[in-house]
Amino acid sequence: MTFKLYPAIDLKEGKCVRLVRGEMDQATEFNENPASQAVLFAEMGFDHLHIVDLDGALAGESSNGQTVRAIREATDAFIQLGGGIRNIEHIGSWIEAGIDRVILGTIASQEPDLVKSIAKELPYRIAVGVDSINGNVVVEGWSKSTNISAVDLAKRFEDVGVAAIIATDVARDGTKQGVNVEYTQELADAVSIPVIASGGLKDIADIVSLRNSRGKNQIAGTILGRALYDGQIDTNHALEIANA
Repeated sequence: MTFKLYPAIDLKEGKCVRLVRGEMDQATEFNENPASQAVLFAEMGFDHLHIVDLDGALAGESSNGQTVRAIREATDAFIQLGGGIRNIEHIGSWIEAGIDRVILGTIASQEPDLVKSIAKELPYRIAVGVDSINGNVVVEGWSKSTNISAVDLAKRFEDVGVAAIIATDVARDGTKQGVNVEYTQELADAVSIPVIASGGLKDIADIVSLRNSRGKNQIAGTILGRALYDGQIDTNHALEIANA
């Protein structure tokens, strides 16, 4: 399995920001033009992007649509998009707009049967966002907790055409405390769906740990967030590790 790196572009009010543990009042702006940030990532050698509409995640509908479309026009990178996408109409409009993969989070825990049917209809165009704190799923922009375990949620989507599980340890997101390799590997071993790590990545050592982690299944990739923006990731070295 190929290990992929996904630089993150989180959108708030049309700008590229990073949050700490999903707290909207702890947003740090990194680029007022997210499309130019996407171009910069392409110039660094990245060919995948992870975009989240933060405002949309809270509102329950896309809130940065114009900005997302500008990013799509600016780069040929593979784009996976999440945040506020909660019905088939939302999904269809984004696929028509050229988004390669749509991430479903809140709706995946609230209406798993609907997500299964969508994944079957659109095989390998749907990813499921499994966002958790202490192993339990959180929804609606991480503002509400549930009693659903991350592993149980991931298992619901076996064999229906889901392209990936995006496994976010919310308690670490944006903190650069180090990625939760053990949690990610647990999810990867629980399902046959490729699992992508998210939350807390600190440095090159984290990428090495994820790349070299061994279990029943290999971890499929990771999201690069705050550490990349802060210049703590040597991009050439990171890509060499991913492609090794």
